Amino acid sequence: MSDQKYSPPRPKPSCQNNSTAFGFQRENGSKTTGKVDICKFQPSSPHELIEEQNIFSSIAWPQTPPLLGNKCTNARGSSFTLHRGTGGQQWHVGDELRVTITMKDFLGKPKKTGGDVLVARVHNSVLQAGVAGQVIDHENGSYTATFPLLWTGKATIEVTLLHPSEAVTVIRRLNKDNPDRVYFKSVFRLNSISETMNCNFCLRPTKLPVCDFTDLLTGEPWFCFKPKQLGCESRISHFMGGYHAKIFHDPGEEKVFQIGVNMKVKLRSEGPAFVNVLPQRNASSGSERNRTVENLGHSGYYYRGEWQALDGTRVQHFQKPAAMSKCLQGKKIYMFGDSTVRQWYEYLVEKLPGLVNFDFHNGPKTGPYMATDIANNIFMLYQVHGLPIRIRPISVSKVRYVANELNSIEGGANTVVILGIWAHFASFPDEVYLRRLQRIRNAVVQLLNRSPGTLVIIRTGNIKDLSASGAVFNSDWSTMQQNKILRAVFHGVNVRWVDAWEMTLAHDARFLLHPLPPIIKNMVDVVLSYICPLKEGKVLGGKSAVAVS
Repeated sequence: MSDQKYSPPRPKPSCQNNSTAFGFQRENGSKTTGKVDICKFQPSSPHELIEEQNIFSSIAWPQTPPLLGNKCTNARGSSFTLHRGTGGQQWHVGDELRVTITMKDFLGKPKKTGGDVLVARVHNSVLQAGVAGQVIDHENGSYTATFPLLWTGKATIEVTLLHPSEAVTVIRRLNKDNPDRVYFKSVFRLNSISETMNCNFCLRPTKLPVCDFTDLLTGEPWFCFKPKQLGCESRISHFMGGYHAKIFHDPGEEKVFQIGVNMKVKLRSEGPAFVNVLPQRNASSGSERNRTVENLGHSGYYYRGEWQALDGTRVQHFQKPAAMSKCLQGKKIYMFGDSTVRQWYEYLVEKLPGLVNFDFHNGPKTGPYMATDIANNIFMLYQVHGLPIRIRPISVSKVRYVANELNSIEGGANTVVILGIWAHFASFPDEVYLRRLQRIRNAVVQLLNRSPGTLVIIRTGNIKDLSASGAVFNSDWSTMQQNKILRAVFHGVNVRWVDAWEMTLAHDARFLLHPLPPIIKNMVDVVLSYICPLKEGKVLGGKSAVAVS
């Protein structure tokens, strides 16, 4: 992600009504025509259009209210209440914990509408244990959060407001009316002449001619204003331009993005905020954590700082580089995505002494990167995904669309493909992200058809550390919606998942766009466990976590 920041003045905790909107247009037609119309997406097949309608219907967020002064969500006035356990106040491993969340406005009155963006977890810092909760929106100002109890001892409840419902209203408008609030640039150069021009997925109409860089194979659109002196073919680089500051219609919109007021605020508890969990009822000898419990849709949890899967995966925790190298022996690993996937590449290069990163003199944090371990016959490649991507200057020849790259991979039993595409699409309408994923999904299906043994692993988006200004360019709500779209598009496709959302939410580490090393280690352990599934009586990493499923 770009290092550039936008820091508006800190507003007071209130919000105002807003109803104004304006259209958004782009150039359409030939490379330098002056015709314009409303920004349109590339046409999809009839099947994909039906899929799009079904997905958007399935992930529909509750209708969020307009900005109405003191009737906005007040995190400090809201709270949660613990339900009584089975048989009174006793809870056992395998039980489900349930809390009711009541949201109030700045007048102290219960809210009558839903749409607040809430997350919840239970954790035990001493045991380094934690599991994400599932939050149900009753669309009347009340919510229910549920948690599986998976360890004995204390389990502390934590409910956090990521965004008030009114912020969702603003983000929705911005994604529709201001998808260019993040802007990009390209350098055009020929001999001694150099010009820098603005570029984007869509461009606002002007009298300036436009260069059309739509990808011929995927149909992914991209446009730049044409340089005054140079031709479109002289474009040599792409980079992040910056953020447009003047995007709010009135101060009320800005005031729903305030850290500690209505964003990233932990709710107070009405009564106890923890329970003491007893061993599983009628449990025989052995660890109650390893007993079978009903899978309520959770991906996993932490215990002693190590991720334990709840989807049937037997996660190994690789402590020694030699075990990691043995697992990757003879493998070709292709990583496509953003900087959160690059973290995995960097982790493996750092941990495996035999894995040597080639210096192609590419820019820092841009790539592409390649590493090999000759002795163990390991090949690893990291490639950034195609536009839009917020990045330091990079040659346009090195920015390639994932679908095109997948079509060039032979695949097979020794091939691993890792995908992580999410953060750079947060400022655009959902259609942009969905259609990018449809093209990638189609390429994955073709890859698996020609080489069924290929292992494909997908990383979801995670909760981030956001400033008040950063939230309007890359909100957690957008990530939640993207994760739903991602899973819906790949539903039924033979892929494996790394649930970065739950792995960041359940951990004690603070939320960061780029998760801290303990979380990265657990993510890579999950990846290696997919590559080298645990056989009975054999543990490659020296340590195994038996899943509760």
